[in-house]
Amino acid sequence: MTTILKTTSKGQITIPMEWRKKFDTDKFIATVSGNKLEIEPLILKNVQSNEEFTVFDALRDNKGRGIKAKDLVKILKKTL
Repeated sequence: MTTILKTTSKGQITIPMEWRKKFDTDKFIATVSGNKLEIEPLILKNVQSNEEFTVFDALRDNKGRGIKAKDLVKILKKTL
């Protein structure tokens, strides 16, 4: 299914409910690949113990500055 998504004044888009119900998660990963934006579900229960994925990226999420350990723990708790 393909649909046109419009951004709000705050730059947000809504993923259609039909698509959201298709996956057992409320978290999605958005990746820019060339001139494409790819959105895929983040399903943690399928992640193998030896797989790695980025939860926090200082350049992306903190404007390149370091972060205190307690602040990182808060971020991690929000994502899981």
